[in-house]
Amino acid sequence: MLCVKTKLLPSKIHGIGLFADQFIPQGTVTWKYHPIFDYGFTEEQIQEMTEPARAMVLWYAYFDFNLNKYILCFDDQRFINHSKKNFNIISTPTADTAVRDIHQGEELLCDYNMFDKEYWKRHKIDPETLL
Repeated sequence: MLCVKTKLLPSKIHGIGLFADQFIPQGTVTWKYHPIFDYGFTEEQIQEMTEPARAMVLWYAYFDFNLNKYILCFDDQRFINHSKKNFNIISTPTADTAVRDIHQGEELLCDYNMFDKEYWKRHKIDPETLL
C-alpha cells in the first residue's frame, strides 16, 4: 500500500504514471506490501479467471518469488513506471524506498528488474528498447 501522497498523471515514460503529491525525502518508504491490501494470486487462481481478468492481473501484477504469487497492488502503485537508468525508487517485492529526495510533481520510477526478473519475458518486451 502506498505510504506517501501520490496522484496519477500522463507520463513521458509510458501512458499514465505515478507522481509525488508531496515532497518525499531520501530514505522514505513510499510503498509496502500488505497482504490484506495488496492481493496475491496463485498460478491456479490466475488460470481460473476469465481471459480479460487474467490479462489485467498479469499486466499490472508482479511475481513475488518468495510468496510464489502474483501480487496485484490495490492502489495506484500499479501505475509506477520503469526506468533502467533514471529510477528514483529502489524496489523489492515487499517495499519501495526513495533513493534520493523526490519533489512534488516528479514521477516515481523504479527498475522492474529489481523485484521481478520475469516481468519482461511474461510481457514479451525487450527491456533494452526502454529508457
